[in-house]
Amino acid sequence: MGILVSCQTIRKSYSSRPLFTDISFGIEERERIGLIGPNGAGKSTLLKILAGLVEPDGGSVVARRQLRISFLTQEQAYPAESTVAEIVAAAAEEVEFEEHERAASVDSTLADIGFPDRNACAGTLSGGWRKRLAIACVLVQQPELLFMDEPTNHLDLEGILWLEGILKKANFAYLVISHDRAFLESVANRVIELNPTYPQGFLSVKGNYSQFLEAKDQQVEAQVHQQQALASKVRREIAWLQRGARARQTKARGRIKDAGELMEQLAEVKQRNALTSPVEIGFDASGRKTKELLSLKSVSKSLGGRNLLSDFELVISPGTKLGIAGRNGTGKTTLLRIIAGDLQPDSGTIKRADDLKVVWFDQTREQLDQTKTLKDSLSHQGESVTYRGRSMHIASWAKKFLFKPDQLNMPISYLSGGEQARILIANLMLKTADILILDEPTNDLDIPSLEVLEESLEDFPGAVILVTHDRMMLDSVSKYILALDGKGKAEFFVDYEQYEQVAEEFALQEEVKPAKQEKVAKPASKVRSGLSTAEARELERLPDKIEKKEASLQLIQADMNKPEISSNYAKLQELMKQQEQTQKELDQLFKSWEELEAKR
Repeated sequence: MGILVSCQTIRKSYSSRPLFTDISFGIEERERIGLIGPNGAGKSTLLKILAGLVEPDGGSVVARRQLRISFLTQEQAYPAESTVAEIVAAAAEEVEFEEHERAASVDSTLADIGFPDRNACAGTLSGGWRKRLAIACVLVQQPELLFMDEPTNHLDLEGILWLEGILKKANFAYLVISHDRAFLESVANRVIELNPTYPQGFLSVKGNYSQFLEAKDQQVEAQVHQQQALASKVRREIAWLQRGARARQTKARGRIKDAGELMEQLAEVKQRNALTSPVEIGFDASGRKTKELLSLKSVSKSLGGRNLLSDFELVISPGTKLGIAGRNGTGKTTLLRIIAGDLQPDSGTIKRADDLKVVWFDQTREQLDQTKTLKDSLSHQGESVTYRGRSMHIASWAKKFLFKPDQLNMPISYLSGGEQARILIANLMLKTADILILDEPTNDLDIPSLEVLEESLEDFPGAVILVTHDRMMLDSVSKYILALDGKGKAEFFVDYEQYEQVAEEFALQEEVKPAKQEKVAKPASKVRSGLSTAEARELERLPDKIEKKEASLQLIQADMNKPEISSNYAKLQELMKQQEQTQKELDQLFKSWEELEAKR
C-alpha cells in the first residue's frame, strides 16, 4: 500500500516544555490507527502537525500530492440559526466537487447520519447530535485521510456503536485519538502510543488494542531488564575502577570513557522507566457493616409527562457494584439524584441507613473554581491534607496525581481537562463514603489513569454506582448492569456482554413505543388535578428546556477549558459570569418542574 503522509524526526515544544522529539512514522492507505498516550504527551498537537495545521519546530511532514484530508476537532461551533442541511452543504463546499457529486454526497451523508430532521437548527441540537453533525461535516468531504480528535466525546453508547459501524465500513485511512479502549479495540488495526517512556518517544504496534497491550508489556519488561543489566555493568565497572594502585596503572582511558557512557545510559533508562508511575487512587470507605445502605421500593418518577421510572426497586449494600446504561435522556441522572437524596420520587419509599455518606463525582466540574491555584484546589487546610486519618504535605499529595511542584501555584484554568479530572478524583478521595456515585468519571482521563481508577473502584469495600460510556470500565467494575429505556422500564443484566446482546432490541423498543404512548398520554393531560392548561403545557416543555440549559452549561465549561480562553483573564471572567447565570437559570427550571410536579 502507498504512503499517504510521512513524518521524519519531527519535534515540538511549548514554552520550555518539550512535547516530543524525533518522531518518525508513516500512514498508509486504508490504515486505521488509534493514537493514545498520557495527558500532555502532545497527541492533539501531533495530529495538527500531520494535518498541516501546525508547523513542527523541526523535522518534516510530507503528504501525497492532492491528498484530500479532513479533520474532526474536539469542539465545534455552528451558527445557532443554521440548519443541519445547510451546515453539511457548507462543509461540502470546502472541497473540490462537481456540482452533482456535491449534492449526492450531501444527500447520502445526511441519510447515513440519520438526522430525524434535516431542517433542525444547530442551536436546538443536543451534545450528541451536535457531534454527529460534526462527523457528517467531515464525511461529506469524502476524505482519503481523516484525522479525529476524541470523536466519541458527547456521544452516548448508541452513538459510539453507530460511529464504530461507520468507521468499520470506511474506504479511507484514519487516525483517531481516543481513550475509549473498547472503541479502539473495534476500529483500529494499528495502535500508536505517544509516550516519552519509550526510547523513540512512541510505540507503534500493528493490530488491535489487545495486541498492542501484549506488545507494550513486552517492551516495558525489556526496558526493566535493560535497566537491571546496565546497573550490573555499571557496578562492575565502578568496582574495577576503584581497585588498588597496581590496577590503576593499567587502567585504559577507553575503559573509563565506557564506564561514563554506561552510567549515562543507565540514568536515561531509569528516567524513562520512572515515567511509567501511575496515578495513585484509593477511595476512603466508612467501613460500615450495615446490611442495607439504601433501598428503593415501588419508586416511580416522571419528568414532564415522561415516565422514567415505574415501580422500580433496588437494594444497595456494601460491595454493590452497579453500572447504569441507557440512552441520553432515559433517566440515568434522575435515578442518581434520587439515590443521592437530591430529588424525591413521585411515589414509593426510600429507606436510608443512619448517617449515610454519599459522595458524588461531578462530571460538569462545577466544583472547580477556575481562578484558584492547584494548591488551593487540592487542599482547604493550607499546607496539608488529611487522607485516611493521616496528615500529608500538599506537595506529596499532588505528586500522587502526577502533578509537579512547580504547578502548585498555577491557576487550574491553565491545566488540561485530564489534569482537572484528576483534581476532582483527589478531592473525592478525601471524603469518607458509604456510596460512591460516579457520573461519567472517564471524561478526559488518559488510559493509565482509567486503569488505576478501575482497580480502585473494584477494591472499594463500599457501594459503587457507575454511569459511563466506557464499556471496558462498565464491564470491569460492575457486578451487574441496570438498563433504563426512558419509558419506565428498568431491566437488570449480569454483565455488559449480556446487555449488549439485547441493547439493539432495547433501543428498538424506545423507537417504536413513543407513537403509541403519545396517543394514550394526551387525554391524561386533561385530567391532571391542580394544574391549569398553561401550567400543564409548561410542565411538558420543561424537560426540553432543562436539557438545553444543561447543554449550554457544558458548552460554557468547554470554552473555559480552551487554552486561548483560560489564558485570557477578561474573557474567562465573562464566561464565569455566564456560567453562574446559566446555573441559576437551570436551578430555577428544576425548581419550577418540582413545584408543578407536586401541584399535579
